[in-house]
This record gives sequence, structure tokens and C-alpha cells, in this order.
Amino acid sequence: MNKINYGLIGAGRMGSFHGNTVVHQLTNANLVAIADPFKENADKLGKELGVSNTYADPEELLNNPDVDAVIIATPAKTHSELVIKAAQSKKHIFCEKPMAVTLEEADKAIEEVEKNGVKLQLGFNRRFVKSYKSGRDEVIQNNIGTPQLLRSLTRDPIIPNPEKIPEWTIFKETLIHDFDVLNYMNPNAKAIEVYTSADALIRPDLKDKGLLDTAVVTIKYNNNAIATAEANFQALYGYDVRTEVFGSEGMVTMGDVSSSDMKKYTNKGIAIDTTKQDTELLHDAYVAELNDFVNCIVYDQQPRSTGIDAKNALVIALASIESYKQNKPIKLSEIN
Repeated sequence: MNKINYGLIGAGRMGSFHGNTVVHQLTNANLVAIADPFKENADKLGKELGVSNTYADPEELLNNPDVDAVIIATPAKTHSELVIKAAQSKKHIFCEKPMAVTLEEADKAIEEVEKNGVKLQLGFNRRFVKSYKSGRDEVIQNNIGTPQLLRSLTRDPIIPNPEKIPEWTIFKETLIHDFDVLNYMNPNAKAIEVYTSADALIRPDLKDKGLLDTAVVTIKYNNNAIATAEANFQALYGYDVRTEVFGSEGMVTMGDVSSSDMKKYTNKGIAIDTTKQDTELLHDAYVAELNDFVNCIVYDQQPRSTGIDAKNALVIALASIESYKQNKPIKLSEIN
């Protein structure tokens, strides 16, 4: 199989992780270029990974004929523009979530991807966790009956630099994962209404500046299932990602806070080790999503998470924000 040449746009924490994944974990891909507006970041990562093509302007990377596909790991507000430019440059696109922050941006990105005949995959990594895939298979095979109650949660272990967190981050960048997972676990159903409760419980002093660090969103689906998505920015015990689907004939649960199935028993009780970062807890899923995207390109397959999936999750996020603002349930049709 021919190897796919990736270009990386964004050399921050997540971009660096993806770059290392391509170089050290994938056998079917190369990393041939890196772009970051702070070129010293691109140069530093390039030196670490043996990549000589580094740029400050991502358009220079997109003009590089050796680049087959790009990984977009930049701030959320830049994603849609980069997706559009990459599609127009005939590059396949792996984009970190969210794909866009408005529906207009999302529609334009999807349109350009389809018009230019390139692949687009979103970084909804939980779709690549083995237990999540197995759990969804159980739902699809009707082994737990009709979904009635669903729950998905994300709890970050620490809230770094809370003063710098953009407004509505908890919905557009954190809970967006949970919104996608709930859609994924309730296939062939559509979310129709949301209601949001949210507050700044960790840093109440920053609420007036737009910070919300704790949120619960209730989602109603057109198959009558009721789902809850919850997030908190400071779970002191570790990075916590879990999902549950309760059906008319059973239940599946996925995710775990522990780093392994090892338990320590002493006179102080029972203890487990936990993970402190998403890239630790979901390491295998992060690798699998990039590897799978290469296969989608080479074998002309549909990515497991598409632009439409990204838009569907974004609609829930935007409705959640409106629900918080108006303190009432919001129908998704009002957002669309």
C-alpha cells in the first residue's frame, strides 16, 4: 500500500501529539510538512520529528504538492476556514473538533469538501475506542432493545488558565464529544430538543467574564429516548470519560477512569491508578483514528466521523447555548 503524506497545521499540544503519532505509530503514513503561525513552534517540532518543510503560513503547506492530506489542530475558530482552503487545494482533511463554530461555516465546509471530492474526517475519537464500537454494535443488533436513556460525560482533571478559556467552550469544544457520542449510540434517531443547566462552580469569580465550567444538557430524540450530556473542568481524581445506553431489554456501558484494570488492596482500602490527560486515556483511539483515515483515503472508504456528524453535534451545542441564555428548552428546528 502506498503511504499517505500528511501535512500538520498547528504545532501546539494536540498538533504535536498527532505529529508524533504519524511519525512513530503509523506504518502507512509519513509526516512531510508542518505549519504554525508561530513558526518557531513548527521549526521545533520539525526538528524533533525530522520534518524539514516548516511554514508560518498554512497556505504554503497546502501548496506543497507532496502533501496528500492535512491534519488541522489549530484553535477552533480557525477550523472551518482551513477545511475550506484544504478542500480547494484538493487535500484530504482530518480536522480536530469542532469543524466549525456556526452552521453557516459548517455548511460551507461540507459544500467545499463534496465539491472537490476529498475525504473529511472529524476528530471524534470516542468512535474509535473499542468498547464504544462494541457498545454501538450491541445497540444496532437490538441486543439491548430500544434505547430509552443515554448518558455521556467528560470530566477534565484540571482547569488550566481559566481566564483564557473562550466563551461557550464547554459546549463547542468539550461537550461536542458527548453530543456526537450520544448521536452515535442512538443510530437512526435525531435530536429534537435540548435543555441546559450550567454554571461556574470551580471559578465563580469568572462567570461574569463568560466562563462556564460545569454543565448538564438534556437531549430529547425523535425515537423518544432521553439523553444527558455532562461536563466539568476539574475532576481532581483524573480524566473521566464514560457513556451508558439503557434500553428496553438491557444496558451497555463504556469508558473508565482507570488507567488499567489493576487494583491495589491495602489496609487503607482499595486504590486504582487514573489517567490525567485525554491523550493518555484515549491514546489508542487517537492512533486508530489517524490510521483509519489513511485507509479511507487509500481504499476510498467513508470516514467513520464525517462533516455531517460534525454539523449534527454542532446544532446540539448551539441549541444548548440558546437554552442556557433563555433558560428554557430549545427545539433544534429553531437553530436550523
